[in-house]
Amino acid sequence: MVETYKNVVVAVDFSEKAQIAFERGVRIANLTGATLNLICVIDTHSFGSVEAYDLKYAKALKDKAIDHLNEFKTQAEQSGVANVQIVVEEGSPKNVLTSLTTADLIIVGATGLNRAERFLLGSVSESVVRNANCDVLVVR
Repeated sequence: MVETYKNVVVAVDFSEKAQIAFERGVRIANLTGATLNLICVIDTHSFGSVEAYDLKYAKALKDKAIDHLNEFKTQAEQSGVANVQIVVEEGSPKNVLTSLTTADLIIVGATGLNRAERFLLGSVSESVVRNANCDVLVVR
């Protein structure tokens, strides 16, 4: 018996690669009947050290992310996906994405980081590939 995906997670940061990841996620969810989970992680680790500014900025980013994810949700539903969930988390994208316990497949976009940044920081997609407990699809 062939296993099929039941919970597909698409990491969305609203970049061009994330748009491609979203489109693949919609296709896979339609083919498998999976729940499509659209997740945006607000990277609060990159904020400055002033706490009041951090909280205000994080709230604005979260509100904007929810609006964008709702647009993606509508597109996915119009494309035939029966069950679409949206999630906005705060923290490190690498940690949040690799700690998802119900995902069967995580879809991420390839990064545009240059070699020096990748060496120093590592890419989110690379971290997910190395550390996730499920299948990972990296789109270009």
